[in-house]
Amino acid sequence: MGKDDFRCIECNEKAAELHRDYSNGILKITICESCQKPVDKYIEYDPVIILIDAILCKTQAFRHILFNTRLNIHWKLCMFCLLCEAYLRWSMLHGSEQSSDPADIIRYTKEWEFYGMFGLAALELSAFCGGVLCFLWVVVCCLQGGTMELCLLLRALLLSCYGKVLLIPAVIWEHDYSPLCLGLIKLFVLTSNSQAIRVILNSRRRLSLMAVCVGLLSETCVAQACKKLSWSIQDMLTF
Repeated sequence: MGKDDFRCIECNEKAAELHRDYSNGILKITICESCQKPVDKYIEYDPVIILIDAILCKTQAFRHILFNTRLNIHWKLCMFCLLCEAYLRWSMLHGSEQSSDPADIIRYTKEWEFYGMFGLAALELSAFCGGVLCFLWVVVCCLQGGTMELCLLLRALLLSCYGKVLLIPAVIWEHDYSPLCLGLIKLFVLTSNSQAIRVILNSRRRLSLMAVCVGLLSETCVAQACKKLSWSIQDMLTF
């Protein structure tokens, strides 16, 4: 990161550095010139504490992760979450089909069904991110005359989907998938998305919530369109 790429986690003002490195390994945290508070107190915190604060959707923790770290695992995290979501959908698809035939296990090895679920999950995520970015571009750039970094915003959206990792216990334990449980995970992910947008744009909560709602609407429309297309293809194959 170059000069003035850092942000104060308290007031969001730009900072040239997070700390100064003196001789003998002595570090001194930089004080923000605007709010007179440490620019980033989290550089001394354990990663577990940072993760807990991020789960609690604290603004300071999000600013630390998105502005003051070189955390570039968003694409890997995205792929991992998509794989978990695809496997969960694939398991739910076959969970309602009961068969005592040992040869029935061959049906479960059909890779194309899993790939189809992965593609559907990726398409829905793309629709969500596309809807959010388009809405924010129209509001911020066209209506308000401001600017925004699309790459940084996309990175924030992908990182804030970390809540989908909570799908792992459902995949491992193979319990009945409660709609309430899955709904709560979805709500948590959307809340994190909203907080990430708010931190990146330094905007009001209303704008971030509206952006998430537009993204969710776009994702739902794509999911319903894919479902109708799948039904149409199945009807064509049956005749």
